[in-house]
Amino acid sequence: MWHVETIMRNPILARVRSEALGLTDEERAELVHDLIASLDGSADANTEQEWDAEVSRRLDEIDSGTAKLIDRKELSQRLRERLNRS
Repeated sequence: MWHVETIMRNPILARVRSEALGLTDEERAELVHDLIASLDGSADANTEQEWDAEVSRRLDEIDSGTAKLIDRKELSQRLRERLNRS
């Protein structure tokens, strides 16, 4: 396994990994988000703010009852149909 070999060669990575695994689920999720964002390169400065606004808008629609929600069965059916068209 490549990651075990990498960790064994890099004591800093081993320490960070060990400490990260001791975090709460919420803290690890935040760390993962930050690490992935750091790999995405330099996106437009407004991109994260725009996505935050979009998520807020969608949540507001759900809360107000104006969003059209679908159940898991319908979602699966739509995905299958879309994949079959490809």
